[in-house]
Amino acid sequence: MKLPVIKHLTQFIEENDQDYIVEAIEVLEALTEVPSLKDEELDVIGELISNMYGALEVQKMVQQGTDKKEALNAFMKRVLGSIDK
Repeated sequence: MKLPVIKHLTQFIEENDQDYIVEAIEVLEALTEVPSLKDEELDVIGELISNMYGALEVQKMVQQGTDKKEALNAFMKRVLGSIDK
């Protein structure tokens, strides 16, 4: 996951609607079922999907009243904490 990408997507959600991100995730998930995709291509799609889910999580925290910067940092700490386990 890349914090700048999640930050950009969070800004996109604020300016537009999270439904665009949800629908993009659905499209990308459908693409992962293409049998001719290479592992590298699947990795890129997976990275995009995880960043989009991350942006949705950050946006959820912001809607609950958390400052955007604080929400981004809290989310990344949670992700890094789960990787360390």
